[in-house]
Amino acid sequence: MRFGDFLKATVLLSAGCATLLATVTVIGITRDEDRVVTYVTAAWWLLAIAIGLSLGARASASPPIARLLAGARSQTTLPELNPGTTLLNRLWPLLVMTIGAAGVSFVEPQVSSVAAGFTIIWALAWRTQERAVLAIEERDGVRFYVDRTSPLQPIKLIRTPGFAGDFLKRTG
Repeated sequence: MRFGDFLKATVLLSAGCATLLATVTVIGITRDEDRVVTYVTAAWWLLAIAIGLSLGARASASPPIARLLAGARSQTTLPELNPGTTLLNRLWPLLVMTIGAAGVSFVEPQVSSVAAGFTIIWALAWRTQERAVLAIEERDGVRFYVDRTSPLQPIKLIRTPGFAGDFLKRTG
């Protein structure tokens, strides 16, 4: 799976998890009718939006992404492409956290409220990284792919030859 597509899918899945967690939080809070929890949840989500927007404001690749790109292993052939397996292999903690927090939210809606805030931060903080990776790929004439590793090991990338050019420039 291309690394840029992986980052885009991560942002979309994080936003989807945040939506699910926010929905079960609202259902739990309205069932209990606790105003304090409602106000604290609203304040936390607004703070999470502010944190995520500030973390995702950079146009360049974040330092962890830059280190990951710099440490990519070179290969002349395309790696095996299994996007579903790659997403499940790399994003299983998000899935486990979302299912766990959503399950607990029927008893304690505060748990899904906190988890929703963190997934909001995650989605907003990583929203520009796909474009930064795409710009690096175009500049260097390479493509980055997610390497197949154990779900418990850090992510690794493969660098393959790509097409250099001005494909991102807008005309007109």
